[in-house]
Amino acid sequence: MTCHRETRTAQIALRLMVIGACALTCGAHAWQLGPVVAQVDGERQPTFPAQGWTHAEPTSHGFSQEGIDRAVAYAKQEGSTSGMIVHDGVVLAEWGDVTRKSNLHSARKSLMSALIGISVERGQIHLDDTLEQLGVDDNAPALSATERQATVRMLLEARSGVYHPTVYETPGMLAHKPERYSHLPGTFWYYNNWDFNTVGALYENATGQSIFNALQQEIAGPIGMQDYSPSDGRYIRDGAVTKYPAYPLDMSARDLARFALLYLRNGKWRDKQIIPSEWVAESTRSYSNTATGGYGYMWWTSVPASGRRSSTAILLRPTFWADGYLGQYAVVVPSLDLVVVSLVDSRLTSKRMGQSKMERLMWLTEAAQNASGIGPDPLMAGGR
Repeated sequence: MTCHRETRTAQIALRLMVIGACALTCGAHAWQLGPVVAQVDGERQPTFPAQGWTHAEPTSHGFSQEGIDRAVAYAKQEGSTSGMIVHDGVVLAEWGDVTRKSNLHSARKSLMSALIGISVERGQIHLDDTLEQLGVDDNAPALSATERQATVRMLLEARSGVYHPTVYETPGMLAHKPERYSHLPGTFWYYNNWDFNTVGALYENATGQSIFNALQQEIAGPIGMQDYSPSDGRYIRDGAVTKYPAYPLDMSARDLARFALLYLRNGKWRDKQIIPSEWVAESTRSYSNTATGGYGYMWWTSVPASGRRSSTAILLRPTFWADGYLGQYAVVVPSLDLVVVSLVDSRLTSKRMGQSKMERLMWLTEAAQNASGIGPDPLMAGGR
C-alpha cells in the first residue's frame, strides 16, 4: 500500500512538472490551461497558483458566466478599480489592472496579524504580556498605570482601552473615539489605530526586522507574490503626537489574492506551513460584536462573538476579510473555497465601496454559483 501511494505521488509530481513547464513555455497563453488539480489515492489536493495565476471559465467551476459578469459589473460600477474572483485557487474573473499597486489602507492590518502569528509561534511575542511588562509608554499625557495593564492580545482585538492620540485616523474613527480613560483594558471594543500602530512597533522590537522587509521574507516571497517589494511600505509619523507610527503599504490585487488564498488554505502554501494553522483559526474568530458581525485579531468576520447576527446582514455564512478605507477588501469564504479581492485606488476614482457594497458583491458572486442560504438580493430588498 505504501509503495503504491509513493508511486502514485511520483506520477502526480511528474504530471505537475510537465504542466508547469508547458505553462512557462506557453508564456502569455498559459492561462488557457485548465486548473491543475492533483489527487492522491482519490483525495483531492488544494490548488495553488504557480508563477502566475491559472484562469478558468466560470462554468467549469459551477458558476454561471452571466452571474459572474453581473458581479464584476457591479464592482466596477461602485468604484472598484481592480479585483479578482478566485475559486479553488483558480481565477474565474478579474477586472482593472490587477498588477497595479495601490494603498491597502487598513487592510494592511491583517498582514500585520499574520506576521504576529509567526512571531508568536517562535516565542518572540507573548500575547498576554502587558504594556507595562514590555516597557510601552507614549508621549504626554503618558499612559496611566491602568492603561499599561492592556496586553498584546487586547491590542490585536482593539480592546486595549488606550485612547491616546495617534496618527493615520480617518474622520469616522476620530468621531467615534471614546474619551481617554473611559474604559478599562479588555472591556470595550473600539477600532483603534493606537492599538494597531503599537502592535507594529512591538513586532519590530521583538523581531529586529522592519515590517516591510519581514513581509517580503516571511510571506510575500514564500507564496510567490509577483509585485510586492519592501519599498512599497512607508511609515507615517508625528513625533509630537505619538511614538508609534502607522505603516501603510501598497499592494496589487493579484498579490493580495495570494495572501487571502493563504488564509483560505489555513496558512499552508503547498507543502509549507507559512502561518501556523492554529493562528489562522484564532485570529479569524470573533472576540467582539460589530455592527455587521464580529472582529478577531485585526480581521473582520461575519460571525459575532455572541448572539445572532443582524437580520439585515447580507453575509449569512462564515466569512472573514481584510478591510481598508475607501473599499480595500480581501474576502475569504472557507465553505465555498472562495476568495474575492476588490481594491479602490483613489487616484483613479472618487467613488468609495463601503462594506454593504462589498457584501452585495459577495452575494452576487455566491448567487452565480447558486449557493444555498444567500437570501434575497439585498438591492431588491432595499439595501446597498
